[in-house]
Amino acid sequence: MMKSEENSSMTTYKYRPVLFFALAYLFTWIFWIPATFLEGNIAAVLMLTGLLAPAVVSTVFVLVSGSDLLKKDLKIKLIGFYKVKWINVLIAVLQFVGIIVCSILLSLVFGQPLSQFSFTDDFSFTGIGIAGAFLTVTVASIIEEVGWKGYCEDSIGAYMNWFWESMIFGTLWSLWHLPLIFIKGTYQAGLMVNPLYVVNFFISGIPLGFIITWVYLVSDRSILACMIYHLFVNFMQEKIAMTPETKCVETVVVIIVAAVIVLMNRDMFFETRHVGKLLETRYGDENLNGTILK
Repeated sequence: MMKSEENSSMTTYKYRPVLFFALAYLFTWIFWIPATFLEGNIAAVLMLTGLLAPAVVSTVFVLVSGSDLLKKDLKIKLIGFYKVKWINVLIAVLQFVGIIVCSILLSLVFGQPLSQFSFTDDFSFTGIGIAGAFLTVTVASIIEEVGWKGYCEDSIGAYMNWFWESMIFGTLWSLWHLPLIFIKGTYQAGLMVNPLYVVNFFISGIPLGFIITWVYLVSDRSILACMIYHLFVNFMQEKIAMTPETKCVETVVVIIVAAVIVLMNRDMFFETRHVGKLLETRYGDENLNGTILK
């Protein structure tokens, strides 16, 4: 029995990204799709419940994985605050401030107002009140990252370099929001006044996926770092008075910034040393015999 358990602990865990995304989409959309036909508090509850799905699916995947190393990895990423490289988090936040400033300045060329350098009085979410909008933005920023960084990104990255992982994750993460454009009162539904705004929203998620992957990796794979960055991005997108046209300009700026990040971190994005052995590369082969899993 002891030998069997030891052999089990030494087996490399095989991530299941396809199953993860299938379940994350399923258990999000079964709440969001009914919300498209409803309004008020009921729709808000369904929307918030759907937001929890990636985190719940991620946690369940880890708990039933049978891998002590995977469980330890999630624990470290969740509560290992001492491992966060705060200077990198600050750089990422200031970088997004720069993106917004550059986007607004460039938009002036296209006739957009200088008054965009101000804060909005309210959130774009309507019908659920300021408290409900604040909660939605906060949950979307914090709880989502437990799912995306707790299991999802690693499950893709375990099979390829981080460049292609970022491309795939950014695309799937963006499309995951699809039902929100049909839920009355959401930010995404407000974009339906112009198909260009909708297309821009979904395209913007792809280069942003590269940036948030970079935040994740340079912050020692910290979920907390990604929560902070995601929360900051969401609030800036909500509270800075950028016009929809300027947000289209912003997407171009984000693409440029993402490209610069990739070029400046080529080894990070294109190395394949971790492929097939992500956890072992992260913690070292000594973990396989249970040395620091106890």
